[in-house]
Amino acid sequence: MATKTLFTVPVLVSPNSDKSNGSFVCTSSAPGVYLLTFTSPPDNRLTTAFCQAFILSLDIIEFSYPTGVVITTSGIPKFYSNGLDIEHLNSTKGFFADSLFALFTRLLTYPMPTIALINGHAFAGGFMVAMYHDYRIFNPSRGFLCLNELDLGMPLQPPMSSIFRQKVVAPHVYRSLLLEAKRFGAKEALEGGLVDALGTLDEALTFVADRKLTEKSKTGVYGLLKREMFRETVALIDGYEGSDKYGGGLTEKEDARKKEGKSRVAEWERNAIKAKL
Repeated sequence: MATKTLFTVPVLVSPNSDKSNGSFVCTSSAPGVYLLTFTSPPDNRLTTAFCQAFILSLDIIEFSYPTGVVITTSGIPKFYSNGLDIEHLNSTKGFFADSLFALFTRLLTYPMPTIALINGHAFAGGFMVAMYHDYRIFNPSRGFLCLNELDLGMPLQPPMSSIFRQKVVAPHVYRSLLLEAKRFGAKEALEGGLVDALGTLDEALTFVADRKLTEKSKTGVYGLLKREMFRETVALIDGYEGSDKYGGGLTEKEDARKKEGKSRVAEWERNAIKAKL
């Protein structure tokens, strides 16, 4: 069946600009299968514009087309997404609550099955986006999955880690993700339960057909079942009151802990010197 383009949403440089840095293009090559391809050079960074274009695209599919399955993938061969634009999020008030976490919630509770077709690297926030989908299918010959916050010196906000805690069954895999910043290739990702299958779009379409995924959302409760299934993560997002800074709140507490600890050590050293005298 020929591929049909349904709509295009630009990734606007700013809300009041007509300039864009890429787009989300929705196509369909089978009834009820919506392929959402995002391309925002150079590596699909998660900015406000990217997240809002993603959310709008999901809205258009839900409210303008029949129920089915949403497959997301990247138009950039090397990257599914290379994660957050740190400079952007640190300078954008409300980025977490209004954009990134809003996208997380939309994906986690979306009323149709969602599949992340990971064509290349998915690092940090890009890996989180993939994990917020219902299923993941990974390129068997290119790319790594990695939470590299350890290497970057950046703590995770609760909604960033909870989705892995809820979806990664093996504790040692979760530990390797967070405390070793391990890079998982295709074979290890499949063995560790981080992805459901290996392949490209053909394998994704077979996956959809084998599981009859286009039928799952017809009764109207699919999203509600997911909301209950992952209520811990939904609650963490809904109750989020953290800083707009990456790791905000957590880093301030850590600084206070270090200051108090150093003060205790300094007092101990003074007392140790007095004891010797």
